[in-house]
Amino acid sequence: MSAAVFTQGSTMRHVLLMTGASTVGLLAMFGVDMVDMFFLTMLGEQELAAAVGFAGTLLFFLVAVSIGLQIGMGALVARSEGAKRRDLAGRLCSSALIFNTLVSVLICAVAWFFLRDLLALLGARGQTLDYATAYAQILLPSMPMMVLGMSAAAGVRAVGDARRSMWATLVGSVVNGVLDPIFIFVFAWGLEGAAWASVASRVAVLVVAWHALFSVHQLPQKVNFAEFLQDLKSILQIAIPAVLTNLATPIGASFVLMTMAQFGDGAVAGAAIMGRITPLAFAAVFALSSAVGPIIGQNAGAGRYDRVRSTLLNAVSFGAVYVLLIWLALWLSADFIVRTFSAGPEAGQLIEFYCRWLVPAFVFNGTLFIANASFNNLHHPQWATLFNFSKMALGTIPAVYLGAQWYGPRGVMAGEALSSVVFGALGLLAALVLVRRLAENYTETARENALLASRAGFAEGERGETGERYVSNE
Repeated sequence: MSAAVFTQGSTMRHVLLMTGASTVGLLAMFGVDMVDMFFLTMLGEQELAAAVGFAGTLLFFLVAVSIGLQIGMGALVARSEGAKRRDLAGRLCSSALIFNTLVSVLICAVAWFFLRDLLALLGARGQTLDYATAYAQILLPSMPMMVLGMSAAAGVRAVGDARRSMWATLVGSVVNGVLDPIFIFVFAWGLEGAAWASVASRVAVLVVAWHALFSVHQLPQKVNFAEFLQDLKSILQIAIPAVLTNLATPIGASFVLMTMAQFGDGAVAGAAIMGRITPLAFAAVFALSSAVGPIIGQNAGAGRYDRVRSTLLNAVSFGAVYVLLIWLALWLSADFIVRTFSAGPEAGQLIEFYCRWLVPAFVFNGTLFIANASFNNLHHPQWATLFNFSKMALGTIPAVYLGAQWYGPRGVMAGEALSSVVFGALGLLAALVLVRRLAENYTETARENALLASRAGFAEGERGETGERYVSNE
C-alpha cells in the first residue's frame, strides 16, 4: 500500500470508506454486547442486567485508558506517514506498543485489588454486587490483551488499511457471538459464561490485528531502551491528555449511574439496556472518531489543512444525517425494544422516553468525537482534555443532578443529553478555529522559508528541497 493514501482524492470518500469499515467492526462488537444482554435477561433475574451495568461502567474506565493510549499511537504513526517517514512511523509504533502494554498491566493490577470496593462505590449492593464482582473478575485480567489488540488495530488504521482493522473487530465479535449461547446456556455458566466469551473475543482481536500490523504492513521496528526513552516524550505528549480526555467520559457515566441507582434496580436495568442499544444504533457515529483521525493526521503531516477542514465538515454532515435516520428507526421500534428485553414498567418508560425524545442530541456527541479526533491528530490533545472534562464537570454532573431532583430518572437522561448539545457545538467551533490558525501559520512559515532559501541562493548545493526541508508542519 502506498504511503499517505489520504492526502489525495475526495475527503468525503475517505470519510465514508474509513467510517464504513470501522462501523462494520463496531456493529459486530456492539451487536454481540446487545445479544449478551438479551441472553442474560432470558435468565429471568433483573439483578443480572444491573450487574452488567455496574461492571461495564467500571471496566469502561480501563477501556477509556486503552482508547487514549491507542489514540496517541495512531496520531504519531499517521503524522509520520503523512510526512513520508515510514521509518519513524515504525519506531514510534513499537515504542507505543511497549508503553501501552506496561500501562494496562499496571492499571489492571491495581483495579483487581480494589474491585469489590470500586463496584460498591458505584452503587452495587447485595446480589447485584456479587454478580458484578464475579463478572469483572473474569474480564479484568484480559484487559491488557484488549489494549494490545486495539493498539495494533489503531496502527493498521493509521497507515490507511481500514479493512484489516475492521476484520480484527469482526472476527472477535463472531467468536463472542458463537460462544455466548454455548457458555451461557449449554454449559450453564450464566453470567460467567458471557464473561468468558468476551475473553475469547479479545484473544481473537489480538491475533488478527497483530498479524495485520506485523506480517502484512511490517510496521513495527526493533527499538533499544535508549530509543524507547527518546520516543516516550512524544508518546506522553499525546497519550497523557488523550487518556485524561477519555477518562472524563466514564467519570461522567459513573455519576450518571450512581444517580440512577437512587431510583432502584429497575431504573439501572433500563439504563443498562439502552447502554447496549445506543452503541449499536450509533455505531457509525462512534466509528467517526477513529475513522477521521488517520485522515486528519496524514493531511496535517503533509501540510494540507484545506483537506483537514473539509474532512471535519464532511464527517459532521455524515454524522448528522445518520443520527436523524436512526431517530426515526428508534421512535418506531421503542415498544418492540421494551418487549424484546422483557423490561419492567420503570425500565420500559425510560427506554421509550430516550428513543422518542433524546436521540437527536447524539448529533452533538458525534461532533465532539470528531473535534477531539482533530485535536489529537493536530498535536493539540490538551484541547480535547479541556472539552471532555468541561463537559463532565460543567455539563453532565450539574445537569444530571438537577434533572434527577426535578424529574427523576427521566431527568437524569435528559440532563446528560443537554450537556452533549452544548459542548458538542463548542467543540466543533474550536476545531474549525484551530485548523484555520494552523493553516495560516503553515502558509506564513512556508513563505518565510522560501524567502530565506532564495536569499541563501541554495548555498548547500542547490538541492531543491525547500518543500520538505524548510517547511514545518506545526
